[in-house]
Amino acid sequence: MEDVAALVEVSRDPALRQWANPAVDNDADGTRWVQAQQQGWAAGHRFGFAVLEAQPGSVREQLVGNVVLKEVASGKPAAEVGYWTAAHARGRGVASRALEALTSWAFDTFEADGLERLELLHQVDNLASCRVAQKSRYDFDAILPAAPPSFPRDGHLHMRRASA
Repeated sequence: MEDVAALVEVSRDPALRQWANPAVDNDADGTRWVQAQQQGWAAGHRFGFAVLEAQPGSVREQLVGNVVLKEVASGKPAAEVGYWTAAHARGRGVASRALEALTSWAFDTFEADGLERLELLHQVDNLASCRVAQKSRYDFDAILPAAPPSFPRDGHLHMRRASA
C-alpha cells in the first residue's frame, strides 16, 4: 500500500495506459489495484510483484515496474506472465531482468505442481514487449486473433518451457 501514490503517478504515462489494464487514475483506483494483487496471492492463482529500484541517498525504493504470474493452478501445465515498466525506467533492461526473476521463481515454485510452460501475450504492435520476450528467451509461438475489448488487435504468443 505504501506504493499507491507512486503507482498512480506511473499510471499517468500514456504509453503505459495504451498497453496495461485497468487504468489507475487516483488513490482509490490504486488501492483497489493493490488489494486485487493481495487477493490473487491469498487465492494462490495470481502473483504480482512490484519491481523496485534502490535510490541513492534514500531508504525508500522507487517503483519502476511490475511483473505478474497469472492463472496458476495445480496440475495445469501453463500459466501466463505479464509486466509493465514505468516510463522513467524504460530502456535499461528492467523488464527483462524482472521477467527473468519471475520466470525462475515460477518454475522453482510450481514445476513440481505440473507447471511446464509460461506464456507471454502482447499485441502485435507492442514492439517493446516483443523485444523483452525475445531477450528473456520466450520463443515466438503464434499470432493470436484480436479479442476485443481486452485485445483489440492481433497478438503474439511467446512461450518459455521449464526445460529451456
